[in-house]
Amino acid sequence: MRNLRIPLVVVGAFLLLQSSCEQNNQNIPYVPVNFDLNLNLPSYNSLNYPGEHLILQGGSKGIVVYRYTTDEFVVLDRHSTFDVTQGCNVTVESDGITLSDDNDCSNSKWIVLDGSVMQGPATLSLHRYRTNWNPPILHVYN
Repeated sequence: MRNLRIPLVVVGAFLLLQSSCEQNNQNIPYVPVNFDLNLNLPSYNSLNYPGEHLILQGGSKGIVVYRYTTDEFVVLDRHSTFDVTQGCNVTVESDGITLSDDNDCSNSKWIVLDGSVMQGPATLSLHRYRTNWNPPILHVYN
C-alpha cells in the first residue's frame, strides 16, 4: 500500500503543475463587463437579424456580439487564448462564423457559435460573457 502512494502523489503533482502552466498561458485577464445594448438604436440595428455580429470595445481585447437565433446571443472576448501574454486578438472572418487570430500569433480558429476551438494550437475556448435578453435590451455581463 505504501508503494502505491508515492506514484499517486507524483502523478497528482504533475497534473497540478501541468494545469497551472496551461492556466498561465491561456487564461485571459479578468475584466469587469456589464452593459446594455438597445437593439432599437441604429448603431446596433444589425443585431436584429440572426447570423449577424458586431465588434465592440470592452472586455480584455474587445468583444464580439453574435446573434445566434431570435432569442439567443453569443458574446465572446476577442483576446486569443493561445499564449495570452502575446496579447493577440481575434477577428471575424468573411464567413461570419469563424474567428481567427493573426498569422503571426498562432493561426488558431474558433467558432462564433460557442467560442470553441476549431483549429489549434490554441486549446481553450474564447471567454464567453453571460447575456440576458429582454427585448429590445441585451444585457451583457460577467
